[in-house]
Amino acid sequence: MTVLRPDIVEPEPFQDGPGWTGYDAPTRPAGPNPLTANGQRPLTGNGRHNDPRVKPITLTEQANGLDQAAFTATPVTGPVDAGLADSSKLIRLHESIAALLSSRGEWRQAYQHLRSALDLVYSDRIEQPPVPEQLRREVDRLRREHAEAREQSIRDSLTASYNRRYLDQRLTTLLADTTGANGRDGLAVALVDLDWFKQVNDTFGHLLGDRVLQRVVELLSDGLPEGAFCARYGGEEFVLVVPGIDAATAVVVAESARARVARHAWSQLVPGLRVTVSIGVSHQPGAGTVAGRPPTSAEQQLLRADDLLYAAKQSGRNAVAYRHAGQVLFTGGVTDGRRIAEPRTAVTPNR
Repeated sequence: MTVLRPDIVEPEPFQDGPGWTGYDAPTRPAGPNPLTANGQRPLTGNGRHNDPRVKPITLTEQANGLDQAAFTATPVTGPVDAGLADSSKLIRLHESIAALLSSRGEWRQAYQHLRSALDLVYSDRIEQPPVPEQLRREVDRLRREHAEAREQSIRDSLTASYNRRYLDQRLTTLLADTTGANGRDGLAVALVDLDWFKQVNDTFGHLLGDRVLQRVVELLSDGLPEGAFCARYGGEEFVLVVPGIDAATAVVVAESARARVARHAWSQLVPGLRVTVSIGVSHQPGAGTVAGRPPTSAEQQLLRADDLLYAAKQSGRNAVAYRHAGQVLFTGGVTDGRRIAEPRTAVTPNR
């Protein structure tokens, strides 16, 4: 004897209800297929209808079909109940769309609908739902890791100074601020090069050469004003960027850095070791100063500093070169007060 359930119909090879076809599952709820509209056939795996003559239904129509029973189950008795009913319907609609999207593997869109449903649930509450402590700790951990990754991406791995990427980006921004309509303070760029560093590597080895580079960065960074930074330009060359400074003070800062390196007790690192640096200082006056000149790019500013660095090398090294009133002047060692007209020649010295 076969007992028939009223909510299950017998399988038939023909379409006997809106939206159902002979290839549907042998057991299914009675009534129209909720994944169809107006008796249309459901979508196939590739997202198209089996019958090209049938107009495709939208995602919202599919979700409406999935949640049709829930939508009609909420009684509306008044204005307040009507608002609650509308909110409840929207929540169920978002949940239905999320379920449909997740079945298709579209997880990001599904999450967005679930998030919208959650916002609607708590929209009429003064207090927001508490964040679980485990989730809070996980978010804090991800934030720390992101900050650490960001810091590592702009730092030189050997010396811990800023790298060339950060230098290019930051210098461009600072120059734009300095030469802009509201720029009043100048910007100094000092290009620093270790003297005879190849001999240090050849004599004492590259491992000690790495330690020398690390110590030089520490000495260069120690006396920098607030807002200034040191970046590795390449090899044994470094750049000091000092914003908000006038030309005379910029020379004082560079000379102090040179003197710190020259006075350091290098023989404590290894007997017989001596390290000095040569520096070229380029200065860009602010737009609001009397000495203001047309804006320069970061590349032009570095080229100016490189020209002056070359002049410092030619003067005998262990010196700071800067330009004043059209002339190149020097500080440091035996070069104080010496003047030359043009710093650059066709021959590049062995630095």
